[in-house]
Amino acid sequence: MTVISHGRTRRAALMSAICALVVMGTGFTGCSAPDPDEGTNGVGKLPAETIQKRTRTAAKSAASVRLSGTVVSNGATYTLDMRLRAGGGSGSVTSKNGTFQLLRVDEHLYLKADAEFWDQQDGKEDGGSPAAVANTLDGKYVKVPTGDPAYKRFSGFTDKDMLLDGLLTLHGTLATDGHHEQSGVRTIRVSGDNGSGGTLDVSLEGTPYPLRLVRAGNAGTLRLSDWGKDFALSEPPKEQTVDYGQQLPSS
Repeated sequence: MTVISHGRTRRAALMSAICALVVMGTGFTGCSAPDPDEGTNGVGKLPAETIQKRTRTAAKSAASVRLSGTVVSNGATYTLDMRLRAGGGSGSVTSKNGTFQLLRVDEHLYLKADAEFWDQQDGKEDGGSPAAVANTLDGKYVKVPTGDPAYKRFSGFTDKDMLLDGLLTLHGTLATDGHHEQSGVRTIRVSGDNGSGGTLDVSLEGTPYPLRLVRAGNAGTLRLSDWGKDFALSEPPKEQTVDYGQQLPSS
């Protein structure tokens, strides 16, 4: 796909150069630049509001997606690399406390991290020392109780529809902002308030999936890929799982 797209770009540049030479040499004015929407899915010719509706519909109907990049939420910055589908998701999250793995299968949410991550908690929940708790949980899938604050905070990172509903919203007056390219795929960019309300690159090839999102207010940049590609999602082995009870160690 990258080769094809780059080929189109080179051909377009060549045609523009030829046209410029013809115009300068002969005064002929009938030569025009190639249509940037030629051979596309056509959404580049639509109003910005319609493009946003089309891409939100496409994202919601897709069976799965991979989401990677940064998100700023409640003053905290998270670096995500998550694969999401109906019924859950899995992947890694990096915060100021370190990197941890998230896995959700239906309503069961698990958090997996190393001893260094868990060593930041205070050890009061089970009366043990921080080091003892950290060694117990090191490399284990810790089941997060639904009533624990961590469940509400992190389960959203594994919920495809909820996450995309919150992310794929541009603020302010919408407008198209030219043709671009993401990972070799031609896109049309939609912006809110000239970019201050965020920008969204929408695929011009095949289904109009969102491919890149720059959130308003410097709240992060995300790439969206692997649309519709299935992946395995199952409960972790029991021998690798720890059920910590009613509340996780604070961290």
